[in-house]
Amino acid sequence: MIVRSFKEIEGTDRHVRAASGTWESKRIVLAEERVGFSLHETILYAGTETSMWYANHVEAVVCVEGEAELTDHETGRTYTVTPGTMYLLDGHERHTLRVRRDFRCFCVFNPPVTGREDHDENGAYPLLTEDEEV
Repeated sequence: MIVRSFKEIEGTDRHVRAASGTWESKRIVLAEERVGFSLHETILYAGTETSMWYANHVEAVVCVEGEAELTDHETGRTYTVTPGTMYLLDGHERHTLRVRRDFRCFCVFNPPVTGREDHDENGAYPLLTEDEEV
């Protein structure tokens, strides 16, 4: 059994800040736990825009605070995401989040991330395993 809090991972290597400066993520469950998924609390900052494409991962996101506009680049549809809204990137959709108010969410990734990933030039995370270096 693993018991830990988001508070205790602040400032550790599990507390990741994007090179772009648009988000930070506390990664409470990672690939090293070997449970088949990773779990993160992520905050995207108001006034920012982040384009992503998880070509190697499926991601589920639940908004718990704030507001963002989500654009699905596959369909062109735009959604308003507010607390209690979930979106699932089950088709590896390219998407953009335009954050209106600091957007706090919980994210689940499969396969799990190692915690060392950041978005590449395509907006994707590389597919890393626990035994690989970045």
